[in-house]
Order: sequence, then structure tokens, then C-alpha cells
Amino acid sequence: MRILRKFRGDRSGGDSQQMTAATLSSILLSLLLLTNISAHPQTAIRDTPTPFEYGVLVQGGNGLTEDRNGFKFVMAGVHAGKVLTGNSGKGPFRGNFEYAVEVFPFWQSYTPKFQRASCVAIPNSTSISCSPLYTVGGTFTGASITPIMLRWNFAGTPHWAPWVQAAGGLLWTNHKYPAYGGAPFTLTNDGPNADASVWNFTPQGGVGVHYFLHPNRSLDFSANAVHISSASLGDRNPGVNASVQFSLGYTWWK
Repeated sequence: MRILRKFRGDRSGGDSQQMTAATLSSILLSLLLLTNISAHPQTAIRDTPTPFEYGVLVQGGNGLTEDRNGFKFVMAGVHAGKVLTGNSGKGPFRGNFEYAVEVFPFWQSYTPKFQRASCVAIPNSTSISCSPLYTVGGTFTGASITPIMLRWNFAGTPHWAPWVQAAGGLLWTNHKYPAYGGAPFTLTNDGPNADASVWNFTPQGGVGVHYFLHPNRSLDFSANAVHISSASLGDRNPGVNASVQFSLGYTWWK
């Protein structure tokens, strides 16, 4: 993730929904200020050909499509990456290639609530039998890991190092996610959220930038487009076709 000047041979000089990304970001920024009180003025980062970096981050966002624009996301976790190449290329595209992993042990999604009923056809009859209405949706809690993160770090400037990335991850939730948003009376007896899965895949891509506060420390910002899909592990794959999620992180370079 990090376009480190490190190997820059050509450097140019009260309810659960109140736990928002803004709250987590405020906590993180407070910690960062404490860690930077003794930071030295900005100088060139150490010239190492393939640096390693690790950090903490918070992330949050919203669903984008019409049927998912009420979905909200917030998560907190850690990031680790290894730059695999030195700088190559010319002009504004000059940079290096990095492999990274992210883990979010805290993951929540806040979704609209609605009611459903489980219905079955009565044999030898045109009638159906339905259960009482029950509520699905609401808050889902889980954990996410992104074991494949491929990033191109642009050489940037002494203070700013942008990147682009593509990644793929896996999401587990404590209930089948998301709740199926079909008609409230459906010919199924599988119960709440039966049409979805507790396991979902999270292909994603995004852009970001490191801002170096110290030769070996950076503040990181990114915007990611994230798709959530069970790949039909459940009876249906309601998924979240598109969401935009913004992250704020802090990185130590080694």
C-alpha cells in the first residue's frame, strides 16, 4: 500500500448504529496525535528496496444501488503489506508493486428492517399456509479478511504517495446476510434470512494516498468500491451489488 519514498530512487524532492465511522475515526486520530508528539520533521524515508508496512484503520460507507442505499457499514481492523519490487516505469505512472492483507475483526452493517412470513402450499389444495410475520434485517455483526490485496504505489512526491488497488476478501456474519428483500409472503418454510448466507465474498477495488507525517509513518486515506456476494451459497444471492467505503489509517514503515 505504500508508495514509499522508501525506495524512491527518483524522488522529486446510545444504540449500536451510533457506532459510526466518524466516532471510530475520532478515537484513531486522538491516538495518532499522541504517537506523533515527538515526531521529527519530514525527511526522505530510508532507502530500502522492498519495505514492509503495518498499520491500523477504520472504514465505513453506504450501499449505492436503489435497493441498498439504506445499508450502512462500519469496521475497524489492521493492515500489513510488503512491497515486492523497486520503482519502475516512467513519468506519472512510475511506482512499485505491493502485496497486502487486511483483517477487520470488528465489522457491522446496519440495514432496514422489514417483515416476512414463511409459507407452504397445502397439498391437494390451492391454498397456502403461512407463519406469523417476523422481522428480518437490522444490525449484522461479523468479521472480514481480505487475504489478496494487489496494489500499485505511484512514486508521488516527498509527502504524498497515491495508490490504486484490486482485492478479494471473505466476510462472515452472525446471521445470514443480507436479509432477502422479496415479497413478505413467499412459498418457503426455511425461516428468517434463509435465502442468504453467513458467508459472503467481497471483491473490491479502490484508490488511496499516504501522507507522510514522519520518515517512517504515514496517515492513509482511501475510497473503495466493494461488492458483497454469497456466490449463491444460499438459496438466493441478494447481496450488495455496490457500496462505497472510505477508510482512514495509520501506518508504520519498516
